[in-house]
Amino acid sequence: MTPRVRALGSWLYVLPALILIALFVYYPLLANLVYSFFSFRAGSGGMTPVGFDNLARLITDPIVHTALLNNVIYAVVSVICQVGGGLVLAAWLTHLLGSRMATFLRSVYFMPAVISITVIALMFSFIYSSRGGLLNAFLDLVGLSGFQTAWLADVDTAMGAVIAVSQWQSIGYICMLYIVTLQQIPTDYYEAAALDGAGRIRQFFSITVPQAKEMIFVAMILTVSGAFTVFNEPFILTGGGPGNTTQVLATYMYNQGFFQNQMGYASAIATLIFLITLILSLVQMISFRTGKD
Repeated sequence: MTPRVRALGSWLYVLPALILIALFVYYPLLANLVYSFFSFRAGSGGMTPVGFDNLARLITDPIVHTALLNNVIYAVVSVICQVGGGLVLAAWLTHLLGSRMATFLRSVYFMPAVISITVIALMFSFIYSSRGGLLNAFLDLVGLSGFQTAWLADVDTAMGAVIAVSQWQSIGYICMLYIVTLQQIPTDYYEAAALDGAGRIRQFFSITVPQAKEMIFVAMILTVSGAFTVFNEPFILTGGGPGNTTQVLATYMYNQGFFQNQMGYASAIATLIFLITLILSLVQMISFRTGKD
């Protein structure tokens, strides 16, 4: 068999996957980009070219500004809690606990990641409830009743309450990714560092963090991309309210597309989400100068 025939056979093996990717990933991306230059309604059958009007509207739309700010806050908190906190939690489970306790706690921390977001949202709706909610009941129990509020209906606390749900659900998943990497670090490194007088904190920053650099990159990509495409938590818990204070780009896109029936503008918002996640991913790849593995 000649090399050309072998190469052709290899392409034939991957051709079905390439067709599926092109059909369900790249074609929708290109179609959405084209739709963002039109004004149309679902089922109307007519599309009116508007040029860059939809994209210009994004710049002046105050709700887009609010949604984008909420996504940025989401991303910052998620990086701190999930990427940073997940690494600390993984190091604790890997190096500081006994094997039996560590195995048990890994299951405990990972469990929220496999629970349906609908179930989680219903659970936290009860926890945050202003009447009989567990959080307000706990505050009253410890003598902090002055901090009681309607967590999901108060404009000052609603966004923070929604973000907290995401951190609770996702930190265990990121922690598991780190544990896989930390278990591959030779114990000789830590033993040598201990002999040189390095404490746990110094070992963490001098050994754990550099050795986990590749997984930190992966966690950053997953977390930041997820923060700018988040939809389930704010939509189920608050629907973007009260007064659009918990609106994020994905929920606003859904609202414009399926409630306001402005499909062209919704496509423009989707294009904005794609560009933001693409640019941030490229920036992280360049900044880390890693990800090749």
